[in-house]
Amino acid sequence: MGAGTARLENDRHDPGSVTLIVDGTPQSHVNTEDPSHLSFEYVRRIGHLIDLVAPDGEAITAVHLGAGALTLPRYVAATRAESRQQVVELDRGLVDFVREHVPFPRGASIRLRYGDAREVLGKLPDGLRGTVDILVVDIFGGARTPAHVTSVEFYGEAVRLLSPRGILAVNVADGAGLAFARGQVATVASLLPHVAAMADTSMLKGRRFGNIVLAASRSELPTGALPRLLAGDPAPAKLVDGPELRDFIAGAPVVTDATAVPSPPPARSVFQTGRKPSTW
Repeated sequence: MGAGTARLENDRHDPGSVTLIVDGTPQSHVNTEDPSHLSFEYVRRIGHLIDLVAPDGEAITAVHLGAGALTLPRYVAATRAESRQQVVELDRGLVDFVREHVPFPRGASIRLRYGDAREVLGKLPDGLRGTVDILVVDIFGGARTPAHVTSVEFYGEAVRLLSPRGILAVNVADGAGLAFARGQVATVASLLPHVAAMADTSMLKGRRFGNIVLAASRSELPTGALPRLLAGDPAPAKLVDGPELRDFIAGAPVVTDATAVPSPPPARSVFQTGRKPSTW
């Protein structure tokens, strides 16, 4: 698996499901019998954006930067048949390993591209520009997001792909103080006029390490339905936008290539499961 190690762990609490563990970090969860079932909290939040970006069941164009176990490409294929999808992943060995044990559903139109996300982004077909309805940025090396995919230069290249209704969805991992997350919100907001964040309240208060999902678009975001969906989730979350989001940014500077740093590392205890895994 490139320079790291990976395993698939059977989920005792969700029969037919597996969790991908990369270098000790739970990275993805896949329900092999029902790909429309999303287990990780932050993935469900991105799933809401996919559900709302176009009318129910309508085919969309999606680009995923970061593959993992390809949970969200599988979700799009299951809920929006005939959607066109491109997935960019650095580690071909990881994807081969996942596909060997958890194959794609038949008929899914998923194109895989290998290499550094930022480099591949600049090489995607010109025909994709201005056509992408959902662009997911979920890039991790182990438990951290590399610095070069957190800057305004990186996001500036990424947002050129978005269709007029397209949504950029970014998974941001951060902990106490949320300095990294605030910088990511400020950076995305410098490029797109409509921005919101989704996370549980303890995470938003900087009380624990976790994930914040950023959503941004040139058009109005489908925020009307999101508070109800987030509140009804097994792990309730809050939508932050408008003046509250500006307060959250709190003057954080836009991140540039010159100032970018990786996301902070989580404490070891964050990913301890307390049980012996069953692995492939």
